[in-house]
Amino acid sequence: MRKFLVALAAVLLVVGVQAQTDTSIVKSSSSKKKDWSKVNLTGRSNDHFMIEMGYDGWGGAPDSIRTKGFGRHLNIYLMLDKPFKSDPRLSVGLGIGVGSSNIYFDKQEPKIAGTTSTLQFKDVSDTNHFKKFKMTEAWVEVPLELRYASNPENTNKSFKAALGFKIGFMINAHTKGKTLQNSTGSTLNSYTAKEADKDYFNTTRLAGTARVGYGPFTLYGAYQFNSLIKENRGPQVHPFSIGLCISGL
Repeated sequence: MRKFLVALAAVLLVVGVQAQTDTSIVKSSSSKKKDWSKVNLTGRSNDHFMIEMGYDGWGGAPDSIRTKGFGRHLNIYLMLDKPFKSDPRLSVGLGIGVGSSNIYFDKQEPKIAGTTSTLQFKDVSDTNHFKKFKMTEAWVEVPLELRYASNPENTNKSFKAALGFKIGFMINAHTKGKTLQNSTGSTLNSYTAKEADKDYFNTTRLAGTARVGYGPFTLYGAYQFNSLIKENRGPQVHPFSIGLCISGL
């Protein structure tokens, strides 16, 4: 959560500085308002295809949940881009895509296929456990962005920023454990165990998003407003993401 807020503050700071710079340039170069109707947007590239990858974490997770390693995600979106006629530096991006999230646990196993009323995060540090254990969700997502590009005619050579949100629909949730060990860390069996169930989770999510960068590369952050786990079914955790977006077309 703290990392996401820092990233969002950086986005807003850069956007503010860029906006002040653009205003200063316009005032110093001409007292007339720019005629945006003469700008040629034919065939411009403006983030119609986006790939996001980076770090995942859980905001608000209690100390009893022990995550470790580098939680990560991969999101892929196809986007439409509609520039404003009054100022094509601004546009609205709307699209659809798929996203995933992987969170790794330290000698702890969330029992997502359990029968208890609340999701149990079983401590297995003093018994047989898997060397690697992760929980994965897969989503169909619909992102919406308000975009800014300082050079609307060639956004591949332009400062970019975007604020928006996305709604996601869970299509899968599962856990995977690899390499069974005893309590001392000795390998007992090199097999993989999987469990899949969505019962404990909110299968619809709403997240805020922010991006800032230059050309086809932007840094971004996302924060899920509603809890990943249903109310009264377990800890109220809010996933967040920070990473790199590669875009084009």
